[in-house]
Amino acid sequence: MSEKNPKVIAVIPARYRSNRFKGKPLALIDGKPMIQHVVERAGKVRLLSRVVVATDDHRIAETVAGFGGEYVLTRDDHVTGTDRLAEAVELMNIDEQDVIVNIQGDQPLFPEEIIEQVAAPLLEDPALPMSTLIYKIVRPEEIDDPNHVKTVFDCHRNALYFSRSPIPFQRNPEEKEQPTYYKHLGIYAYRKGFLVTFVGLPEGEWEKFEKLEQLRALEFGYTIRVILTEHDSVEVDTPEDVKRVEQLLRQPS
Repeated sequence: MSEKNPKVIAVIPARYRSNRFKGKPLALIDGKPMIQHVVERAGKVRLLSRVVVATDDHRIAETVAGFGGEYVLTRDDHVTGTDRLAEAVELMNIDEQDVIVNIQGDQPLFPEEIIEQVAAPLLEDPALPMSTLIYKIVRPEEIDDPNHVKTVFDCHRNALYFSRSPIPFQRNPEEKEQPTYYKHLGIYAYRKGFLVTFVGLPEGEWEKFEKLEQLRALEFGYTIRVILTEHDSVEVDTPEDVKRVEQLLRQPS
């Protein structure tokens, strides 16, 4: 273990061949590629010592270089974004105790404060391997939407499970008290050493069905600390979402 204070480094996985939205990182939002919006917003976070895009596509790499960003070119056979993330940090000169924040490349409006929020638990507890953010759902349509992952956690704010289904299930819907649903925002912080360990684990049983990588960590007994944030983050999953983001960008601050 390194005795120096760990650095906090942002890595943004970006792939061109998205199943639902081909070329998504290069989609123009107000005339600027989405990946540029994400990189520039990350660059404003004082806690971050470095912001790097991890991509397997030369078009994305050239775009990042064109606006002055840093990128790492990874293999094109990665099954998941986390695999790409792990290769990227192995190619970079990063200490085992450094904290890697995985910023999703499809969240161009993420509030800058959430980066500090997700990294804080790992900076405070050197034994903690992984953390992520959750948000109290306020839009009812997100509860049943499988694109919005829900989570439940224990009294120590450690995740118990993540699901595309609504959890918890309301057994008696006639009861006045309704459950509170929490949405997983998809921004993670990892200890660099754990990240390399994590991608070496076999696919988990529940991960296989839900298609959620974080379930692998839980199934193999690793702790994921969840941090409740007051900041939602808009994801771009379809071309229609681009229009929503543009409308939000044009709203007065």
